[in-house]
Amino acid sequence: MASDDCGKDDLLEDNRTDSGIDSYRSILKSEEPRDPSSDFSGPRDKFSTGEERLDSAYGSSSITVESLSEIVEHCTLSTASEEPAQICELSEHEENLLTTITEEGDTILHLAIIHEDEFIAQELIQLFPKEVLDIQNNLYQSPLHLATYLNLTDMVKGLVEKGANLELQDQDGNTALHVACQHGQTECATEMTRDISSSRLVPVFETQNWRGLACLHLAALNKQHQIMKLLMKKGANLNIQEGTSGKTALHLAVELHDMTSVKLLLGRGANVDAAMFNGCTPLHLAVGRQDTAIANLLCQSGADTMLRNMEDETALDLADGNDDILALFPFDDIQISGRSVVGMKF
Repeated sequence: MASDDCGKDDLLEDNRTDSGIDSYRSILKSEEPRDPSSDFSGPRDKFSTGEERLDSAYGSSSITVESLSEIVEHCTLSTASEEPAQICELSEHEENLLTTITEEGDTILHLAIIHEDEFIAQELIQLFPKEVLDIQNNLYQSPLHLATYLNLTDMVKGLVEKGANLELQDQDGNTALHVACQHGQTECATEMTRDISSSRLVPVFETQNWRGLACLHLAALNKQHQIMKLLMKKGANLNIQEGTSGKTALHLAVELHDMTSVKLLLGRGANVDAAMFNGCTPLHLAVGRQDTAIANLLCQSGADTMLRNMEDETALDLADGNDDILALFPFDDIQISGRSVVGMKF
């Protein structure tokens, strides 16, 4: 287990981008190194999706919305599409504000998004090179993660259009699309998949967080039906297995007694007989949970009633005397208390 933990830490470090701010510093021709926290005072609470994140320094005399607005208003990009960005002359103090990384790893873009200042955030997205857009803070959150957590659709759109990396994972292994699937940010998910090539989307769809869950799994677990439809339309693998027990989204939907998701998945061609690592199919789970309606739907969709799990059990073996479920299995040689199931009156 120790080696696994080390491997996870290595992966986090590999996925984290810390050098991007140096690219912008070079654009500004900054020569002297700076203290990362020199323009920010006092500790800040880490970002939380449940509570407002506070940054006392954001409103300090060092940096305010007004002062930063003045800076970014003076910095404009060249209108020539093939020419590099033309950066205005900035004072050393202004350069410090734009290139500082806080003690918690936040760039000024992270802070603008956290404080939901769309004007500043959009200006910075245009000013900064792509490498800066992909810098992750100490929680491994990129600006795209934060914009998604806060459901800031326009900021998500701006970041994606500028080429922000969709594959970056936060401290829980979640990409920004994972976050959207978990919290039901349908519009953000739409922007992250709009006009994106399948070659860029497939790796995101296949990425599993540290719980082994891909985006479709999270959407199914949280009954995010609109997002499930979106992922299916964009070509997500309906039969991808989560990493701990091998469940597909169909298994998860059955466990949740979510008929809507079950119908969506089956209608799009999900494998009705997909097996978990222990051999259980969705029908095993439906029967084991005494869900007659879903078990009936699975049977109507062609589920193989004779498949056995690693305990050598068929779905019928799990019926536990439930007459409604037993009636779903059309075998005339099955008997209960010496009587054939077929033809019995319930």
